Amino acid sequence: MLLCAGEALIDMLPRQTDAGEAAFAPYPGGSVFNTAVAAARLGLKTGFFSGLSTDLFGDRLAAVLTASGVDHRLSARSDRPTTLAFVTLTGGQASYAFYDENTAGRMLTDADLPALPEDVTAIFFGGISLAVEPCAEAYATLAARANTDRLVMLDPNIRPGFIADEARFRARMDRMLKAADVVKISDEDMEWLMGAGALPDLAARLLDMGPALVLVTQGANGVTAFGAGDPLHAPAPKVEVVDTVGAGDTFNAGFLAGLADANRMDKASVRAGLAPDVLRAALDLGVRAAAVTVTRAGANPPRRADLA
Repeated sequence: MLLCAGEALIDMLPRQTDAGEAAFAPYPGGSVFNTAVAAARLGLKTGFFSGLSTDLFGDRLAAVLTASGVDHRLSARSDRPTTLAFVTLTGGQASYAFYDENTAGRMLTDADLPALPEDVTAIFFGGISLAVEPCAEAYATLAARANTDRLVMLDPNIRPGFIADEARFRARMDRMLKAADVVKISDEDMEWLMGAGALPDLAARLLDMGPALVLVTQGANGVTAFGAGDPLHAPAPKVEVVDTVGAGDTFNAGFLAGLADANRMDKASVRAGLAPDVLRAALDLGVRAAAVTVTRAGANPPRRADLA
């Protein structure tokens, strides 16, 4: 089973009323929440761990997880509010304003961490939950615990405006990168994290920090995998983009589902080195699933039947 550990929130997406007034509509979201939903829709047995509110938005998030087949029983429920993210779109690209103080997700601590069920073979971490405390430290602790015998995949999904203490964030991210077996990172996030340079050189430096596999996404230009063998590139299908909300999250789910299809979603398989055909198939599933998501408004990942 895949366990997705990280934030669940409400995306307030821009809409227009029948009277022509600008408005925002609430949609369940959050990077790690989206990955969990996408993975389950692609047929992967999926669990979800986060701090979930008992307010109306928290109940809505839980209902969507249940409807998508995601087991969220490990999540820590509290009466703190749900995080809200107000989204603006420019040319289909999303930017966010977060309202996250004292929320159920943010106030998660080590004391809330669950005992991991034996059937969890992989854990995914990512999103804004890695940038804000105290929850970021709790997830770092969970990653370190899981690293001994479970596959750990990390998507830094860096939002510089959300980082209050850059030195502290970078130190924590270094620990999580060392604990990770697979790192998915955008070219922009790679440059922020590692500095300027050619992608192969930056990926090599990132591999030296501990991961066995680094997946670098470049939007419409697809994704390139760097590991022990030659780099592998998977182009992104050409589609008409509505918005990019949830695209990277869906790719993460598709990639892991591709590993599960080949019975390789485990630490030993990834550390031993994935066969090129297995890696290519996982990359392809990720980019095809993400291509469907960007044709839809908001984060609405596809099911297997939706994939061409």
